[in-house]
Amino acid sequence: MTGGESAVRLRPPNHTLNERAVGWWRTQWLIGTVVVAGLPAVLGLFITPARSWLLITAAVLAALMLIGTALYPFWWFRVHRWEVTDDAVYVRTGAFWQEWRIAPMSRIQTVDTMRGPLERAFRLATVTVTTASSKGAIKIAGLDHEVAAELAARLTHITGATPGDAT
Repeated sequence: MTGGESAVRLRPPNHTLNERAVGWWRTQWLIGTVVVAGLPAVLGLFITPARSWLLITAAVLAALMLIGTALYPFWWFRVHRWEVTDDAVYVRTGAFWQEWRIAPMSRIQTVDTMRGPLERAFRLATVTVTTASSKGAIKIAGLDHEVAAELAARLTHITGATPGDAT
């Protein structure tokens, strides 16, 4: 490094998601458990020759998915982070394979918010930042719906004032 340069270190973004995201993820896991374990259970009720192994399969799947329901949302909450500065949007996601995404304001093309039925029930929202990147949009899921609206407005203001054509 020369005299005027300083080392830039990648650090975790400052903000966590809303705590209600844990309940939202847990509910998604429970719905998945019902679907995944319910199929062999229902089949076991109707297919007499295969009843025992289908019901055992359903029980094992239900047990494994319930363990995931109890543990995974907390772990995901601890890992997921986001931050917006005047220069960029920073997001860290992933439990096993962590991904860090940085979108410079000059590359942002659109900012969207989405609230599915479960998100609305938990008063949460997802902010999607679309960029010119071939990697795709950056999503910040699990934000309080009011924080998400403020974030979308802030990003819209910052990107509107940032020179460049987002390509």
